[in-house]
Amino acid sequence: MDIDKMRNDLSIRGKNGLPFLMAATIIWLIITVIYFQSGLDIKTKNIFMFIFTGLMLPLAVGFSKVIKAEWKFDHPLGNLGLLFNLAQFIYFPIIFWAFIKSPSEMVVFFAIITGAHLLPYGWFYNVRAYYILAPVTSLLIFLLSLQTSIALWFIPLVMAALLVILNICLYVDYKSKKRDINGETSINQHRLHV
Repeated sequence: MDIDKMRNDLSIRGKNGLPFLMAATIIWLIITVIYFQSGLDIKTKNIFMFIFTGLMLPLAVGFSKVIKAEWKFDHPLGNLGLLFNLAQFIYFPIIFWAFIKSPSEMVVFFAIITGAHLLPYGWFYNVRAYYILAPVTSLLIFLLSLQTSIALWFIPLVMAALLVILNICLYVDYKSKKRDINGETSINQHRLHV
C-alpha cells in the first residue's frame, strides 16, 4: 500500500479527526463562556480553562462512537497521529509562563498553540483544510490579540468559529473521499462482472 492510500485510509477510518475537532469546538465554546463571566478574575478563568480542557478525550471518544469514527488505528501510521498531538504539550511551558507572568494573555497563547498544532494533520489525513486553517488560525488570533478594544472572550469565540469552519471542511473532504472510494469500488466490481 503506497503512502497516499494509507493516508486516505486513515482519513476515511478516522473521519479526518472530526471527533477531536468537534470536542475541541465544544471546549472552546465553554472557554468563551468562562471568559465572558465578569465576576471571575483572570487567574480563576485561566484555571477553569485548564480544567475544562480535560474533557477533550472523553468528548472525542463519545463523538467517535456517535459518528462511527476510529480514533485508535491498527495501522503503520497510526501512532504518528498520537505523536502529532503530544507535540502540542512541548509548548505548554509557554502557557504556564503566561499563567504566571501575563495571565490576561494566556488564552491567546493557548489558542495560537492549538491552531498551530493542527498543521501536521494536513499530512496525516491528506487534507488541505488543515494546511490552510492552522496558520490562518494562529495568525488571526495573533492579530486579534493586538487589538486593545476587543473583549478577551472574543478570542475563544473566534477560535470556536474557526474550528466550526474546519469541521465543515473536514466533513466535506471525508464525504468526497468516501464517494471516490465507493465509486472506485463500484467500477472495479462492474469490471469483474463484465
